[in-house]
Amino acid sequence: MGLRDGREPSDPIPLEEIPDLVLSEVLRDIDLFVGVASVGADPTWQDGGPGGRFREYWTSYGFGDLGPSAVTRRDLLVRLLPRLTIGDRCAVEGRFLHVRGDLHTYKIHLGSGNILRSPSDQYVCIVPATGSRTPEAAGYLPFEGDRTLSLILSKAMLLAGDADITDPTIRSQL
Repeated sequence: MGLRDGREPSDPIPLEEIPDLVLSEVLRDIDLFVGVASVGADPTWQDGGPGGRFREYWTSYGFGDLGPSAVTRRDLLVRLLPRLTIGDRCAVEGRFLHVRGDLHTYKIHLGSGNILRSPSDQYVCIVPATGSRTPEAAGYLPFEGDRTLSLILSKAMLLAGDADITDPTIRSQL
């Protein structure tokens, strides 16, 4: 089987011969692909699929231990929160960003961005609006490439003012 341009594939390259930066970027791309391709990243899949047989997987993915990216995200949030207007309503504890709203307190998982409403840990599904907003229209964030951090911050800002939420789908979960 040849390549699209008609050339023959090259022989495998020993791992130690791949430049560090190239290897790092390839591994990052693979991590991003696996992260977004997993059904665990789908907030609408909380039912666990056919017969609920994958519910445990979805729960462990959405609320389990933090991977390296989420640990970095947690460290950044600890430094960033005091500078935000909602900083006094937030605290980072373990795997979660705790947000005190007017109606409830919420826990946002730092790995997945999934939300639990305290005290019963009821799942709250808030998904980003689909549309054609460009990153420039949404505003500049200094952590390019970490969509989950942007998602966590937007959910935290929304939930800190939960009494003002008018969306009926979100209100019904509060």
